[in-house]
Amino acid sequence: MTPTSLILLGITCVAVGMSVFLSIENRTAKRVLEKRERDVSRRMYELAILKELGDRIGYSLNVQEIIDVITNSLHQFIEYSAVSYMLLEPEKVMFKIHLENSVHRGFVNEVRDRMLSSLGALLDREFDTKNVEEILSGAILIEELDDPVRSFFNIPLVIDEKVVGVLTVADTKEGLYREEEMTLLYKIIQQASKAVTSLQGVVKTEQAKVNAMVESMEDGVVMTDADYRIMVINPAARRVIGREEEDDITIFDFIDNLGGKMDIRGRLEESVKLKKTYESERFEMQGRFYQAFVSPVKNVSSLHEEGVFGGVVIFHDVTHEVELEQVRDDFTSMIVHELRTPLSGIQKVSELLKTSKKRTVADTKQYIDIIYQNSSSMLDLVNDILDAAKIQAGKFEVHREAADIAEVIADRVAFFALSAADKKIHLTTAIAPSVPKRIAFDVQRIKQVLNNLMSNALKFTHEGGSVTIAAFLHEPGAVVDTEVQKLSLVLPEPLPEDTFTALPASLVVLVIDSGVGISAENKPELFNKFKQLDNAPTSNTKGTGLGLAIARGILQEHGGSIDVSTKIDVGSTFYFVLPLVQAEPNA
Repeated sequence: MTPTSLILLGITCVAVGMSVFLSIENRTAKRVLEKRERDVSRRMYELAILKELGDRIGYSLNVQEIIDVITNSLHQFIEYSAVSYMLLEPEKVMFKIHLENSVHRGFVNEVRDRMLSSLGALLDREFDTKNVEEILSGAILIEELDDPVRSFFNIPLVIDEKVVGVLTVADTKEGLYREEEMTLLYKIIQQASKAVTSLQGVVKTEQAKVNAMVESMEDGVVMTDADYRIMVINPAARRVIGREEEDDITIFDFIDNLGGKMDIRGRLEESVKLKKTYESERFEMQGRFYQAFVSPVKNVSSLHEEGVFGGVVIFHDVTHEVELEQVRDDFTSMIVHELRTPLSGIQKVSELLKTSKKRTVADTKQYIDIIYQNSSSMLDLVNDILDAAKIQAGKFEVHREAADIAEVIADRVAFFALSAADKKIHLTTAIAPSVPKRIAFDVQRIKQVLNNLMSNALKFTHEGGSVTIAAFLHEPGAVVDTEVQKLSLVLPEPLPEDTFTALPASLVVLVIDSGVGISAENKPELFNKFKQLDNAPTSNTKGTGLGLAIARGILQEHGGSIDVSTKIDVGSTFYFVLPLVQAEPNA
């Protein structure tokens, strides 16, 4: 072989080698490019499906809807004859299978049985095919086909650490599913489960807050679905119909107990169907007054379409408003009654002063005295009303000054001495030596308290009875009954020891009478505005009912208190306590 031939042969071999090498490189590069293309495709699918899931989960907790999103898009990256899922429901197992290719009934049954077996293993329980509800979609069944299930894998569906179902991909071909397809599907399912679990946690937290608020509401709340089944009911609503201890309450319980006072079923139907609100008249239930408000529970969907979930009934307790209206009526009636008498007296006396031509100086003085007394009575009434209003508004003030309580009591005894003598009532005082000579208190306001207590004592004491005004210094830790005995006092009913147990050094003033006493049912009402007792033995004067309420306000502003110890047909001891505020030595 010539040198030229050898050279040509070498060049040819090199060329062939290079061609083979380039061919191998091209095939390798192609495989790499194909793999990269598949990876990119899968990644794009993963991102697309996760975005769609995020959009769906953003407004839905429907697990079936979320799984449908996944199964409807699987054909984009994985081959299968059928994709299916099973979901646990309260009374059944829902089995939904979508056929990408036609198969026979035996294929569907085999997929179902395998899924039931997997679900049973996950939950450690057995499932009967009788409780399976099947939904079939996609290609038609062809019984002539007899290919069995050759490729198959399950993925558990877990929400909030609980298995709720399984998802399955199956095919008639063998060895179809590789690890990377299964891994991607696992990842997508896991992402969806985490998102739903997270959203469910938020919903549960917010639902717990709402339930807590509804439970603590003073108004009764009843929420129903569109079929008028009660979904939410709080304790206040149970109290409306007197069913506090019962759990299983239906709309029929309300219908039966409300009777003709409110057509709750009819109003709910009207509200739900016509999307209207309703407000009832006031009605009484279980000794309280209510007003009911019925409204539809609306929902605006993502398509801005308004729907109605059900209805809500609010039972607003208006007992306090009714009581206030009664107080207002009583107040108006009292004002009219209390002002009518003095105004009539002033009018008549003024007419006599105007028309009488033969009146003497004594007559004129008497007429003027009558006008003065009646106008003073009206002024006292106005002052009482103003004081009561200030106390109610928290604007009542006392002005303390150094004074001797014994002198104040003596002054009031002298003032009422004539009234006591007219009724032949023995009026006395008992002042303990330990009472300080100078104590800081509002003299005029304490006189006002004593005026009320002493006038009431005289009013409710029989002729020939007795009224005693006493005062002593209560020492911390001392037994109050012992302190009373040191004054040689006999009370109709002992003072309650527990009232004085934790008191600091305090001045205690008692107004003791041998009158008619106060019944247990009347006692709680004594210090309320416009409340009066009708058991005065010798007087028809009703009064305003403000005196004791004002007295309580005066004592509270001093940091003290007022109460009564009483026994029917024996007498009463009204007592008030003033924390000891010593006056300055040079005051």
